[in-house]
Amino acid sequence: MNILLKKLLWRRFFGITLVYTVTCLLLSTNLCAAEKQWVTPRTEHGYPYLQGLWGNRTQTPFQRPAALGNQSTYTEEEALAMEAAQQEIDRLKFLDIDPERDAPPAGNFIGNQADDNFADVRTNVTRVNGEYRTSLIVDPPDGRFPFVEGGMNKDIYGHWRAQGFGPSDGPEIRSIGERCITANGTMPPMAVITYNSNVQIIQTEDYVMIMGEMVNDARIIRLNSEHQPAHIKKWLGDSHGYYEGDTLVVHTQNYRAEQSNMRLRSSEALQVTERFTPISDKEIYYRYTVDDPVIYSRPFTVELPLLRRAADEKLYEFACHEGNYSIPGILAGARRQEQELENKK
Repeated sequence: MNILLKKLLWRRFFGITLVYTVTCLLLSTNLCAAEKQWVTPRTEHGYPYLQGLWGNRTQTPFQRPAALGNQSTYTEEEALAMEAAQQEIDRLKFLDIDPERDAPPAGNFIGNQADDNFADVRTNVTRVNGEYRTSLIVDPPDGRFPFVEGGMNKDIYGHWRAQGFGPSDGPEIRSIGERCITANGTMPPMAVITYNSNVQIIQTEDYVMIMGEMVNDARIIRLNSEHQPAHIKKWLGDSHGYYEGDTLVVHTQNYRAEQSNMRLRSSEALQVTERFTPISDKEIYYRYTVDDPVIYSRPFTVELPLLRRAADEKLYEFACHEGNYSIPGILAGARRQEQELENKK
């Protein structure tokens, strides 16, 4: 074999060996990366780390549109199209309003549409386990509230209406959100609300605190405790929790009946079990089950991600004044209408 042929064979052998070696290294690296799973960080007390600012904004509805039946997910193409549509709506909000536009029709009802300009843009379709969900309720299979017959009217407000009380007969019959007592989005369970749908979680050795940006409600969850006596009813209910591996489990009961709201009809029999499981540095898998036999024919379960807010974002004070100013005006207006009707008799 001449020298030139030997060199050519050596170069070919060396090249094949190099490609093989590099390929093996790449495969080994990918396998190592696949085997290297995210490790849940711990607090100084050894608990799974949940602290920080979290948000749960989404355009996915609480309960599934009836037309979708048992369709629990969207395709990726459908979800991206829905998100693009919401992004376009957000873009249009920043355009100048035509100063030559026509006035609203005489007698036309004007609601709080202007508030939408200040509301959070609920762009994202909720994604859990890689699936784009059609509803936050995942059980029952139809993704809808399993009301008993007439269940929407079986809360305390429904009972008051059945007794003949109107919406302006007294402050008690107005919603607790309107009265600035609590925010519907922070109570256990948490719900996606129109704006300020953010919470802060702080952990200590014996407690977990969850504070919502809306109305700045603070839930104080006792760890490894017992519930207070059933006759002690509390705003936001009575919560105690414990850690189960990497999950914080919280059980809440002893709610005030007035806690019922448009997002979650409830009675004093309401019980909620929540599970908070961190699955990355930026996401908590949040799952809860609601049990209230007065309102619902069976328990139902909700799933959604809590997403970490950006490092430069803050939780701001929400100064709720509706209860201070609007309620007297609403009640005074109702008394005026009653007087005018009385004078016409």
